[in-house]
Amino acid sequence: MKKTISLWRQLPQAGLALGVMLMSQAARAVNDLPGGPAVNQIDLSPPASGIADQIQSLHNIMLIICLVIFVAVFGVMFYSILRHRKSLGHKAANFHESVTVEIAWTVVPFIIVVFMGALATRTVVAMKDTTNADLTIKATGYQWKWGYDYLDGPGAGINFLSMIDLKQREMSNSGKPQGDDYLLKADHPLVVPVDRKVRIITTAGDVIHAFAVPSLGVQQDAIPGFVRDTWFRADKVGMYYGQCDKLCGKEHAYMPINVKVVSQADYAAWVDQQMKAMAAAADDPTKVWTLADLEARGEKVYNTNCAVCHRPDGKGGGPIKPLDGSPVVLDKNITDQINVVLNGRPGTAMPSWKSLSDTEIAAVITFTKNHWSNNTGEIVQPADVVAARK
Repeated sequence: MKKTISLWRQLPQAGLALGVMLMSQAARAVNDLPGGPAVNQIDLSPPASGIADQIQSLHNIMLIICLVIFVAVFGVMFYSILRHRKSLGHKAANFHESVTVEIAWTVVPFIIVVFMGALATRTVVAMKDTTNADLTIKATGYQWKWGYDYLDGPGAGINFLSMIDLKQREMSNSGKPQGDDYLLKADHPLVVPVDRKVRIITTAGDVIHAFAVPSLGVQQDAIPGFVRDTWFRADKVGMYYGQCDKLCGKEHAYMPINVKVVSQADYAAWVDQQMKAMAAAADDPTKVWTLADLEARGEKVYNTNCAVCHRPDGKGGGPIKPLDGSPVVLDKNITDQINVVLNGRPGTAMPSWKSLSDTEIAAVITFTKNHWSNNTGEIVQPADVVAARK
């Protein structure tokens, strides 16, 4: 009986030891991520831009001011309590208001608040000064991806969708996370040049999102029907990571922001490469495609945009409906599937894909109709999508 009681008493200590061991193993499983979060991080992310450095300096100054006020106020209070307590023979004083004290505790806090406000105003004004930008990019939040449109400056005309890297999603589905950039790596990073002022215009296509990259000192809401802007100037090349800062739905955790800062020479080369790729991909919506060509094109579109949720094998999972054997996919009436891809299904995990071109939508629908066990032999042409958009 005594041995049993002793064992029960040792259980809390054993549980604590096990917890510490598991935490230490988890801590060793990941490392600090340059441009992203660090293990056991207790401070802001290391600044990689002038505005981020200014924000961190303001943060530290405010903490010091608050600490000084805390120590002064509570120091006087505890000193008074200890030195003038009743057990030492002190008696409470009987007095009315003091004009001097009233003025002092009104004027001093006012001066402190004005000083703090002046410091904060300087930083906030700098954060909102988006004038004279070298590059302007529109970031549109969707459930659950980002659309980037290069509007002005080198690379104007480039646009693409950026969503979580497929391998990251597969790791999440398997319950086996790996790597320091888990759930932070995007399939298509936002590429910008170093030492250039980049203006980010934010908006959203469905619900409220937020564009936030701590290391670069940017955080701006993306609201449907509204346009906001912010900016940054990266000091050094590298990868910088952020996420949507609003609870935008069940896939909120799978909406990373991956900014790739490169040298100006590398950026010029990237722009040239993207322009050539866009020119090659510019499709004539009146072109009639063969089934084989549409399937090949559709497979690329599917793997880039659809496989994250519907899975590469088309089986779906959880609330995501399978495409393999789907009645909508097998239906000879192609209009229903085109409308689903164009407009999504409100209230479900299926978003709108209007941002894809008519050829891309026609190709991916044709691919789903003729892949896995779906051997319908049906073809959807870009002209069919053009008609559905009207």
